[in-house]
Amino acid sequence: MAVIVAKGLSVEEVFADVTFTAGPGTLTVVAGPSGSGRTSLLLTLAGRMRPARGTLSVHGHTRPRAIRRVAALALVDGVTDLDRSLTVGEHLRERRRGAYADALERAGLDTGEATLVRELDREDQVRLGVALALLDDPAVIVADNVDQGLPPDRQRALWTLLGGLGRTVVASCVLPPARYDHIVEL
Repeated sequence: MAVIVAKGLSVEEVFADVTFTAGPGTLTVVAGPSGSGRTSLLLTLAGRMRPARGTLSVHGHTRPRAIRRVAALALVDGVTDLDRSLTVGEHLRERRRGAYADALERAGLDTGEATLVRELDREDQVRLGVALALLDDPAVIVADNVDQGLPPDRQRALWTLLGGLGRTVVASCVLPPARYDHIVEL
């Protein structure tokens, strides 16, 4: 069963004619230079932007509101920015009271709950975004700019994390990683 089915998706003057299918637990990479529409495509796939043309089904849903219930945004710059004055724990408690240790562990974030977000490097910010997304128990997780400002070994660590979440993941980058299930080049 396909989790994401995109056919001819377009947002005027941002991206055009994107078609792909992603199954359960797969990693789809959206690759392209800055300004190519990567973020807009991710937001469309997560039900946050409406396509001008084409069709989209995410976990059987076609309406943006329903898609938003099954697709979670990890870290999307300019949309899910972390508050740099809060701690890791405050971000997690703001989203959910109670158990979130499993989400932290699955995201591989081991900095401690008292760590201020401004003290996190880019890799750990992405990991916190993934932990926050996991709290929603989504079918789909989207993450933006996974390779931004990271050396190759840290990029590989994040791609390994995203590919091993057991969720359908769509993540963007400039240069695609060595391993993925699907690629959309913009």
